[in-house]
Amino acid sequence: MSYQPKLLSSFKGYNRTLFTKDVFAGLTVGVVALPLAMAFAIASGLKPEAGIFTAIIAGGLISVLGGSRVQIGGPAGAFIVIVYGIVDRYGVANLLLATAMSGIFLFVMGLFRLGTLVRFIPIAVIIGFTNGIAFLIGLSQMKDFFGLAIPKMPANFFGSIQALYMATDTVNLIALALALGSLCLLIVWRHFQSRLGWLSHLPGTVVAMVLATVITSVMNLPVDTIGSRFGGIPSGLPHFQWIPVSWDTAQFVIMPALTLALLGSIESLLCARVADSMIHDRHDPNQELMAQGLANLVSPFFGGMPATGTIARTVTNVQSGGSTPIAGIVHALTLLLVILFAAPLAKNVPLASLAAILVFVAWNMGEWRKFVDLKQFRLAYRLTMLSVFALTIILDLTVAVEVGLLLAFITFIYRISSLSRCETADVKDFPALQNQVGKIAAYRIYGAIFFGAVQLLENIEQNLPSETLILDLKNVIYVDASGMETVMELKHQCDAAGVKLIICGLAHQPHDVAERSGLLEKVNADCLYSDLSLGIQAATKSL
Repeated sequence: MSYQPKLLSSFKGYNRTLFTKDVFAGLTVGVVALPLAMAFAIASGLKPEAGIFTAIIAGGLISVLGGSRVQIGGPAGAFIVIVYGIVDRYGVANLLLATAMSGIFLFVMGLFRLGTLVRFIPIAVIIGFTNGIAFLIGLSQMKDFFGLAIPKMPANFFGSIQALYMATDTVNLIALALALGSLCLLIVWRHFQSRLGWLSHLPGTVVAMVLATVITSVMNLPVDTIGSRFGGIPSGLPHFQWIPVSWDTAQFVIMPALTLALLGSIESLLCARVADSMIHDRHDPNQELMAQGLANLVSPFFGGMPATGTIARTVTNVQSGGSTPIAGIVHALTLLLVILFAAPLAKNVPLASLAAILVFVAWNMGEWRKFVDLKQFRLAYRLTMLSVFALTIILDLTVAVEVGLLLAFITFIYRISSLSRCETADVKDFPALQNQVGKIAAYRIYGAIFFGAVQLLENIEQNLPSETLILDLKNVIYVDASGMETVMELKHQCDAAGVKLIICGLAHQPHDVAERSGLLEKVNADCLYSDLSLGIQAATKSL
């Protein structure tokens, strides 16, 4: 398998103008990523520098090694719920181990070309868990949004609701005002950004964070800040540290690691597809998964959290003029410079403002209009979406996706089996059958003969003619092992009853399956015809 990052093929026709655009796009994305990286880390139960280190190291590796020209990698809101649960249950050390293991899973998925399989996940499942995660992200920010005195938020839904309810009398009105002000600014900024002239180039999240920080510092507001809770962020480079590994701990985080890998693959490839539609290019899904895998394998050794492709930052990159992975590399370098020279300024960032930013991100992350338009979808689609949404909130993402895929699988089988049908050959089309009722029976089968539709042939077994049974498989597009086994059983029943079985129109995939299963060896050459009319003609002549 060739390992060909998009970076190596992005310099054809590259010039100073494109380089300049990439640099400015990278600087813009780096500024946008700063508050998001810190907010995602804090919401996940980690220190703010974990998010920044991830954006620097994993984001840089994804740009250098990835299969998309413009995708920006880093910590994502979709991981918050999963990461917080892992930290709460297993601790930070095991989160690092789970992240590294998820990197291995992602790399193997790309190595074995499984990137395209992610596209087979039904959209109802994707919308269900995306909205569920968005809801949980918003819920997780209520503590800092209202300034509630809760020592540690529970990881589960009902525990979070109870903790919030019990702390309703500890609302910090100043923190609430700061959060509401930040949220209103974000909403107004988005709606009127095009009318702000040169200010429109500034990201609303950065403006909200800076203003809230200035107000908090100048007025010395009694609210939680990064400095008061975490002591600020370090101003040096991230240090390499070995992750302690033992089977006793690794076996407990295999499922969380698989969850991270599954979510990361879905998120990154969906993001890459969005980017493709914007730049009219095609990404390499397997290459992207391998890059995501390496990034998640390396990042934990520097204190990083899980990373994936991020839609908001990728869209910002494209809209800012980024066209090659150079923009993503500049984005990582920008964050590195922030760490080295501006880290002390972050200590006064109020957590209420970061909570407002995450609430804003969660609202825009969810596809809430799909819930409003539920009536226009089929019942099975609605059931799948709502089940995944509810299970993501109440239980966890893994169970939600498993149940969603199961429901989608059952729905698909039902739909395909309902499209498969068996019809008796019309006497008007074949006059030769007029006087052969009871002696010759001819059936036309449509669709697929698979385990969900074998009853079509089982019904024929119960009504065998006395002389000849003719099956027209010309309109059968697919036969699986169960379907062919049913055909073999029908052949056996015909032989036992002394009935001649004629098969017509066997071609392409059904013919290959019939040949491999041994059916063609059991059917004489004079019982195989390319067309139903030829089979009926041969059957009537033999009587």
